[in-house]
Amino acid sequence: MTKIVPTIRVQREDFDLAAECARLTAGRADIGAVVTFTGLCRDEGGTLSALELEHYPGMAEAEISRIAGLAIERFELQGLTAIHRFGKISPGENIVLVIAAAAHRQAAFDGANFVMDFLKTSAPFWKKEYQADGKLGDWVSAKDADDRAQEKWQTQ
Repeated sequence: MTKIVPTIRVQREDFDLAAECARLTAGRADIGAVVTFTGLCRDEGGTLSALELEHYPGMAEAEISRIAGLAIERFELQGLTAIHRFGKISPGENIVLVIAAAAHRQAAFDGANFVMDFLKTSAPFWKKEYQADGKLGDWVSAKDADDRAQEKWQTQ
């Protein structure tokens, strides 16, 4: 079996979902399912004007690569792309993209879900809110629901 090398990027620039899917599947006849997840910045009911995402360069990419490697091995993925943006991001803009490719749909769904659950809890990113009224908001705290989502993979 050929070693799968995931595409991992942490970047300021937006990404193109269609172009990333095409890059992952080009020339491949062995892939039977592709699952994509795109995380977007929400306006939180009109109260948020932007999120600013910060990361620890080098460490963020290394952690995402580690998570991707676990997913590839666990779900026998045939391809994986994970892109996470940093910088100031407005509501409606893309934040994160995960594309998981596998021979069968369940592996692709599980692989994408696994990567997102671990990205939310393990990757070193910090989010600061900018309020629509011009005030600087708080840093976004970790959520218990994200921890529970990640923990479910310990028993599955």
